[in-house]
Amino acid sequence: MRICELRQKEVINICTCRSIGCIGDVDIDCKTGCILAIIVPGPGKICSFLGRETEYVIPWCCIRQIGDDIVLVEIDEEKFYKKCE
Repeated sequence: MRICELRQKEVINICTCRSIGCIGDVDIDCKTGCILAIIVPGPGKICSFLGRETEYVIPWCCIRQIGDDIVLVEIDEEKFYKKCE
């Protein structure tokens, strides 16, 4: 799977059965090439330069299933909801 394909998928939290958005970016370990986390923009603006201040940084280990259209994650949303760096 390519990152561009991953970015088209909607992320659903199985703890709340709620959509938290679509993948906006990924965090990759440059030494190993492994994906560390997916990043889902928080509610609000489309890009940080347009004013988005928050995002969900979801560790790869919290992903439970990747389907054709969605990614199922198991997270406590408050724990992974962060201010953009």
